[in-house]
Amino acid sequence: MQHRRWIVACTTALCLLSVGLAYGASNGTKVKINGLITGRDGENLTLKTTKSQANVVVVLTDSTKVESPKGLVGLRRSEQSVTALIPGLKVTVEGTGSETRVVAKTITFSGDDLRLAETIQAGLNPTQQQQEVNKANIASNAQGVDANKQGVADNQVQITSNQEQIATNQQDIQATTKRFSELSEYDTKSTVTLHFDTGSDKLSAQDQTSLSQLAQSATTLTGYIVQVKGFADSSGNAAMNQQLSMDRAQAVVAYLLQSCSIPLRHIVAPGAMGIADPAAPNELADGRAENRRVEVKVLVNRGVAGGE
Repeated sequence: MQHRRWIVACTTALCLLSVGLAYGASNGTKVKINGLITGRDGENLTLKTTKSQANVVVVLTDSTKVESPKGLVGLRRSEQSVTALIPGLKVTVEGTGSETRVVAKTITFSGDDLRLAETIQAGLNPTQQQQEVNKANIASNAQGVDANKQGVADNQVQITSNQEQIATNQQDIQATTKRFSELSEYDTKSTVTLHFDTGSDKLSAQDQTSLSQLAQSATTLTGYIVQVKGFADSSGNAAMNQQLSMDRAQAVVAYLLQSCSIPLRHIVAPGAMGIADPAAPNELADGRAENRRVEVKVLVNRGVAGGE
């Protein structure tokens, strides 16, 4: 009788162990998926794939590696920041999980796809940028005509090429706009605008206090992300203003990371807006002061906000 009980007990234990192992295996299945990031809420990304109608939730951890192919053949990889994982970016995710939820081990993307996603995320208009370049090229060509009559024909070819490039850019923008129209929408929970001295990217004491207050309110929200956009006034040349707007945005990101303890995975890649979208006219000193700014927003995906 005791021997039979012992056999039954052992059989039951083996069955339970088998079930446990099966469950663990199903949750530890290796997964590799390709898709487009359509949303982000803190540690989670929402991925849209071509193979499934359902969205895939990608979970970021402290050990998740973010990489981009390097070199002509892409055999080497360079490590990237998790801030680069913004909506609109095409990625390849490798990890463990299921068809609907993956804990990411590595996430890879191409440099071209990142530049496109950053351009749209920052609100920049590639056509406007190209038109400015084209105007500069045409002006240079006109000077060449005065200096050398022989260059007239070459200049005309260049102008025609510039016009064709504008048309191509417009087609690219239309395709990109359609692609980004499918992205998840966000609710703005709080916002702060910081102002800078001419040619400076240093945060004032008042700006630091404002950022600390914003960070404190952000950490009470579920699945928040922080968006940072830097701007410049019209003083100086375009290249300098573009870099200065990025320096200001990065100074804000550094303060949020180092002094406010905002995890890097909660901050999307900062946007350098240059002189685009001025808050006030640049013709007046007061207007230029308004335009030397960084806009910081705390965003929550509406799907997450609706569940709170």
